[in-house]
Amino acid sequence: MPREICINLKSLQSQNSFNVIPPTSRATNYVVLRYYDVKGDPEGFKAGIIDESHCHYMVVFQYGSIVLFNVSDHEADGYLKIVEKHASGLLPEMRKDDYAVVEKPTLETWMQGGLDFIILRDLSIDGIRTIGSVLGQSIALDYYIRQVDGMVAEFTDINRGMEKTGTFTMERKKLFQLVGKANSNLADVILKLGLFERSDIAWKNANYAQIWEYLRDEYELTQRFGNLDFKLKFVEHNIRFLQEILQNRKSDFLEWLIIILISVEILISVYNIVQEQM
Repeated sequence: MPREICINLKSLQSQNSFNVIPPTSRATNYVVLRYYDVKGDPEGFKAGIIDESHCHYMVVFQYGSIVLFNVSDHEADGYLKIVEKHASGLLPEMRKDDYAVVEKPTLETWMQGGLDFIILRDLSIDGIRTIGSVLGQSIALDYYIRQVDGMVAEFTDINRGMEKTGTFTMERKKLFQLVGKANSNLADVILKLGLFERSDIAWKNANYAQIWEYLRDEYELTQRFGNLDFKLKFVEHNIRFLQEILQNRKSDFLEWLIIILISVEILISVYNIVQEQM
């Protein structure tokens, strides 16, 4: 990864304290903010009555994902700019994904899933946190998969070149950089994204556990990580193979250097002997 993506949640909360929704769990890698659409309901705002349908929610994760609820496409950039001021290592290209969350109080069951949508009887803050956690992990995982795909493509080109020429050219420093990149990608997916950590909210409430498990299955998080891990093993195998070649090259060089030094020493000895006999 060329640079670390990170959002300073403390400064974000400090500058948007009025909009921060206090956490209800131990999770510290994200923050939920609520913004009220005054233009959409000026009378309700004056009366101090908050209509949830006029609220916009933003779930911001420390590792760089942002999930917006009840925000139209033309409004999204304005909310993203709020976060940009507290972010470092921004990507040159932003990745977006759409998923419909519908609230239906008359729904007979707690939730109902479909193709690219989920229907809930009630969309609470905990529901927003639960849905946001999975969507945030999914879009971030997509970034790491593209990073690993780039490494796989790079080693594929090296292997094709070796097939044609019987050799390859790569500096040891470049190889070590690829080692670090592969290791950091795997560590980030496990530690930063918390891909295998169950949501605290899902632990406490079976309804939210149902949402959490459904969305993880819908976005195939476990399968996608399995594919990522398989590709990283391919990268690791190639790195080990190339390291052995570079090590053999270094050993061959040292052997030839020793032979040359011994030869020079013999020549000097012969020269000295000849000089003494003259």
